[in-house]
Amino acid sequence: MEAVVVAVAVGFVLLAGIGGSAGDEAQEAAAVRALVSRLLGPGPAANFSVSVERALAPQSGLDTYRLSGGGGQRVRVRGSTGVAAAAGLHRYLRDFCGCHVAWSGSQLRLPRLLPPVPEELTETTPNRYRYYQNVCTQSYSFVWWDWARWEQEIDWMALNGINLALAWSGQEAIWQRVYTALGLTQPEIDEHFTGPAFLAWGRMGNLHTWGGPLSSSWHLKQLYLQHQILDRMRSFGMTPVLPAFSGHVPKAITRVLPQVNVSKLGSWGHFNCSYSCSFLLAPEDPAFSLIGRLFLQELRKEFGTDHIYGADTFNEMQPPSSEPSYLAAATSAVYEAMSTVDPDAVWLLQGWLFQNQPEFWGPTQVKAVLGAVPQGRLLVLDLFAESQPVYTHTASFLGQPFIWCMLHNFGGNHGLFGALETVNRGPESARLFPNSTMVGTGIAPEGIGQNEVVYALMAELGWRKDPVPDLSAWVTSFATQRYGVSQRDAAAAWRLLLRSVYNCSGDTCRGHNRSPLVKRPSLQLNTTVWYNRSDVFEAWRLLLTAAPDLTTSPTFRYDLLDVTRQAVQELVSLYYEEVRTAYLNKEIVSLLRVGGLLAYKLLPDLDAVLASDSRFLLGRWLEQARAVAVSEAEADLYEQNSRYQLTLWGPEGNILDYANKQLAGLVADYYAPRWCLFVETLTDSLSRGVPFQRREFDKNVFQLEQAFVFSRKRYPTQPQGDTVDLAKKIFLKYNPQVGASSVTD
Repeated sequence: MEAVVVAVAVGFVLLAGIGGSAGDEAQEAAAVRALVSRLLGPGPAANFSVSVERALAPQSGLDTYRLSGGGGQRVRVRGSTGVAAAAGLHRYLRDFCGCHVAWSGSQLRLPRLLPPVPEELTETTPNRYRYYQNVCTQSYSFVWWDWARWEQEIDWMALNGINLALAWSGQEAIWQRVYTALGLTQPEIDEHFTGPAFLAWGRMGNLHTWGGPLSSSWHLKQLYLQHQILDRMRSFGMTPVLPAFSGHVPKAITRVLPQVNVSKLGSWGHFNCSYSCSFLLAPEDPAFSLIGRLFLQELRKEFGTDHIYGADTFNEMQPPSSEPSYLAAATSAVYEAMSTVDPDAVWLLQGWLFQNQPEFWGPTQVKAVLGAVPQGRLLVLDLFAESQPVYTHTASFLGQPFIWCMLHNFGGNHGLFGALETVNRGPESARLFPNSTMVGTGIAPEGIGQNEVVYALMAELGWRKDPVPDLSAWVTSFATQRYGVSQRDAAAAWRLLLRSVYNCSGDTCRGHNRSPLVKRPSLQLNTTVWYNRSDVFEAWRLLLTAAPDLTTSPTFRYDLLDVTRQAVQELVSLYYEEVRTAYLNKEIVSLLRVGGLLAYKLLPDLDAVLASDSRFLLGRWLEQARAVAVSEAEADLYEQNSRYQLTLWGPEGNILDYANKQLAGLVADYYAPRWCLFVETLTDSLSRGVPFQRREFDKNVFQLEQAFVFSRKRYPTQPQGDTVDLAKKIFLKYNPQVGASSVTD
């Protein structure tokens, strides 16, 4: 009870700071009615009545929805905010109609007679906030989006009850104005900005220059897009988080302000100082306050404000000093630059820095940062709380409010992964922590469009006061809702996935795909997994068994492809182990047989099945990048941004394969050639009786990797082939239950 009282008290401080709703009741109700029409169509939408009534919320102001009607009457959806009403609508569609809404598609087959709500159902969220996004999501997933795709995402956010989210598009256009006003030349500004695919790390001060410059047309389009995003978010009553000044400045600031006091930080991500080593203003320098005020004033003039701002000064970068006085001053300078312009400012801080560099951020250093901002004016994202929570060893962030976040995914990787049991119990544990200052839950992946079951659970937990009591039953219902019908084999497959790939536990669980399939080949690759691979193969078989009943379901076809992709990933690991063993035992015939299967049969087969779904096409990703451009040269630059991000990440493979994805075209022209070269190099090594030269191989394979990045090959943008047929052929051909290297031609 004491923890709840503390959290509620802190919540009131935040509520006072942001000044309540972002729009009136009628506007928010109209926004939700428009959402219903987009989602269901005008005809079915007429069967729903939507209203927004602030009085529904309890004294604490927590979002509340109320459902009633149906069974021959209109379904009445009432919410204390537009977001609450949208979440109530989603609850009705999911739990009463058996529907499903996800990134990969929706299953919205409504019963002819809408089911009744037997008794009026009222639900109040246990926390003030349901937060969404990671700074990196902007680059790994959103970077090439147009308004049509953003509209879909904001609808998804509203239906899942998200009421706090980053809105960071267009900020470089504001910085362009500020830097120009300070006297920087256009070439100096161009040299500073990264390319679009790397803006997330430019915004956090990790990088500059790499992948740039940004064109004037980019700035204009992003400004317009940001206005659309903000208008729609605010229409639902969401609180958009705008950016603020964190202290990082272009190198050229030392020319226009010769006396400025700056520190040059260390390199980041294996980049040299041509692209990293950020310049950070000293907190006591007058330029800090000046630039911070100029930026926020210009930002507010363009976009308005909802009073919550994000800034990260030391994200994955060691501060110039560990002295508490310096850290407190640097933190205070960021907040004061905000609060001078906006007295109601609340600072949203990613708590990743405390988790990422625990050797630097000792208790004294953490206290210096958390204590430098008035209580309740710093809102901390415990970004990786499902695996490595920070609140537990900082006494609930020393009294500052925090949001329990599930990070889950790194780099936007494909790969089935989850820690559902830990996620299920995490928010409740945080709420019950002694003197807890938890004020919300958050979904904070680096990339989206994967492992949708994980995000469905986390979104539901934002409205639950207790964990889901039976995850096995929950995932069975998830499958039924997703496919629109109860199918025994499909449900059994999902329960197998729950106990295997979605059952990671411990602080070593990270949703970063390190499968040999997507790693540069070597003799030291790790094939260890936390689950029994036979569970994945059996889930694959069960989904194929279910296919005749579910083949018309788009979500089923997506899942079948995704599980097929995962099964092939497992086979690659098993084949790789055989390849390595054959090499070490100097068995050249076995090496050629298994290596040939891996590189020349299995990977092409994987590429073919990926090509059957538009969401797994490299061509789509590159087409989106090129579509943003207004000239051929700009289109080439953006395509190269995309290719670099997926592969080398930097000019020398600086963060090699971090953002790996399994896409048709990428498998065929990037991953497969590396494995072909690896098998050929090992074979040559045995033939000549000389050891495998890792350094020489890396040098040669880098040429292949670079060739892919610089290529202008066009890839299909429409799917080819039938997913079910291709998946079945792969299963029958490789028959994983028999053994890794068993194959039927």
